[in-house]
Amino acid sequence: MTRVAAIDCGTNSIRLLVADADPTTGKITDLDRRMQIVRLGQDVDRTGRLAPEALARTFAACREYAAVIKGLGVGDPPAEGRGRIRFVATSASRDAENRDEFVRGVMDILGVEPEVISGDREAEFSFIGATKELAGRPDLTRPFLVVDIGGGSTEFVVGEEHVRAARSVDVGCVRMTERHLVSDGVVADPPSPEQIAAIRADVDAALDLAERTVPLREAHTLVGLAGSVTTVAAIALGLDEYDSEAIHHARISYETVAEVTGRLLASTHAERAAISVMHPGRVDVIGAGALVLLAIMERIGAREVVVSEHDILDGIAWSIA
Repeated sequence: MTRVAAIDCGTNSIRLLVADADPTTGKITDLDRRMQIVRLGQDVDRTGRLAPEALARTFAACREYAAVIKGLGVGDPPAEGRGRIRFVATSASRDAENRDEFVRGVMDILGVEPEVISGDREAEFSFIGATKELAGRPDLTRPFLVVDIGGGSTEFVVGEEHVRAARSVDVGCVRMTERHLVSDGVVADPPSPEQIAAIRADVDAALDLAERTVPLREAHTLVGLAGSVTTVAAIALGLDEYDSEAIHHARISYETVAEVTGRLLASTHAERAAISVMHPGRVDVIGAGALVLLAIMERIGAREVVVSEHDILDGIAWSIA
């Protein structure tokens, strides 16, 4: 058994998993799994730089996570601990001119260097995390298509037991919102049909790009990851509060995804904020995220999406163990 700490820092959120991993049984036992919306990718698509206030929010979360990691004994003794903490940074920090400032800040707080990984490597971690538990399910046929809808990018991975093909494309809930739904710093409330069509055109173009290298339509089971997908699932299930156990491995039909997406895109900020399972940091970006999921399902003809709460974090944890 190996105690590990995995951190995934994306465009919209930063997440921590501290767990005991047993490579002999393939089981991960969570000790602490948490998330904060820090919006590291604020305005990166427009400016090419990480904003000072976004860095401040991210570093504050890192300080909290450092205390959790220390409290759970990861890194005792320190010589071993350096190999049992892994910090992976994704889309926003890949795109930013000043990412060295981000790297230095993380090292000062956590003592580990953030790995600014490629989209393809991100996809591999997501696939491992999402499918390790599904491999023995007779009701889910391979190949799997794992789709990780993030804030700045979406990863597509097709594989059976191992990755066959992967591609990252620059469409995510934050990037699409900032590109098409924000005017003078204000998010459209609700978006117009023209704005929705502009997002859909971007997503369709990205799917064309992904299909050049990933055989999306050959997949038999669609597995959806990350906050946009799990929030859509929570709404679809009619939950009164966010329940990871109820959401994990839920199977949501195409018709239900289409209904929830339409409702979100037609609602105001206040109406979305009033949804009991909605994280405050997703209120403005959930419509775009749901639309990305719907477009993917329509492209490949998926009748349902299998929702996974296990994702890149679990893949990172396994890479340490």
